[in-house]
Amino acid sequence: MKTVLLSLLCFCSMGCLKKKESTPANGSITVDGLIRTYTLHLPPNYREGSDFSLVIAMHGGGGNGGQFESSSRLSQKADAAKFIVVYPNGVKGDGLLKAQTWNAGGCCDYARDHNINDVKFISLLIDHLVAKYKINPKKVYATGHSNGGMMAYRLACELSDKIAAIAPNSSTMVVTQPCNASRAVPILHMHSVQDNNVPYAGGVGTGVSKHYNPPLDSVFQVWSLKNACATPAQVIVNNNSYKLTKWTDCSNNTTIQYYLTKDGGHAWPGGTPGGLPLGDKPSAVINANDLLWDFFQQYQLP
Repeated sequence: MKTVLLSLLCFCSMGCLKKKESTPANGSITVDGLIRTYTLHLPPNYREGSDFSLVIAMHGGGGNGGQFESSSRLSQKADAAKFIVVYPNGVKGDGLLKAQTWNAGGCCDYARDHNINDVKFISLLIDHLVAKYKINPKKVYATGHSNGGMMAYRLACELSDKIAAIAPNSSTMVVTQPCNASRAVPILHMHSVQDNNVPYAGGVGTGVSKHYNPPLDSVFQVWSLKNACATPAQVIVNNNSYKLTKWTDCSNNTTIQYYLTKDGGHAWPGGTPGGLPLGDKPSAVINANDLLWDFFQQYQLP
């Protein structure tokens, strides 16, 4: 009887531990005197597995890690595909809403105005998580929505030694210093022609943060030169649903892929409306989580 009870207790404790590891865990690190927080999601097979990829998923301006986890549904994809995802939080503003933003250069709000060093935060966060969890440091990727996508572009410029590839959504590149990536960075960009918050053709959007958004054509021109892409932009698909443009024959076999959907708006494709009940409707013709994971798996740091 004791043996049976002991076995049951052992089974229960292992099961509880496994369940605990596959649920979000809140954590924090201190950067430049600020306590920076994040939510980490481990896949159910974490105990048995090893050599995990890490996806850094950055929320849009005014959002937070928990909200982005819910609206993007990226943790469900992480569980199915067996990778680790972390949702870091931007710094809180001093306004009434305490909106959390990223300093991506020319955007956004409190983080930009107070020159918060978010590149340092993400760099130290990577070091912290790689030391604590079974993460392959060559398989670290960044994605983000809106202001979070802008931050992904800044990471590609300034942290290309730690970020293997990026997948921004509904964003543009707003760096204010020359982009000095030390290597070619694979880029998957997703956008909607109906996105009025960050217009794909450039200009000031309808969002709360009234800043100029460089047109995406100029962003891809910069990166196609940096990545030394021998083949110019080629339209692979152009139908009633979306347009897919690719830059290939780039340095170190990298590519740039640009999905421009005809449906949706300023929202995460395949997610919930803009992360808010009254937000833009997400694109239904592509799924951001499927696309980014298929893309990320093709690349790792040398």
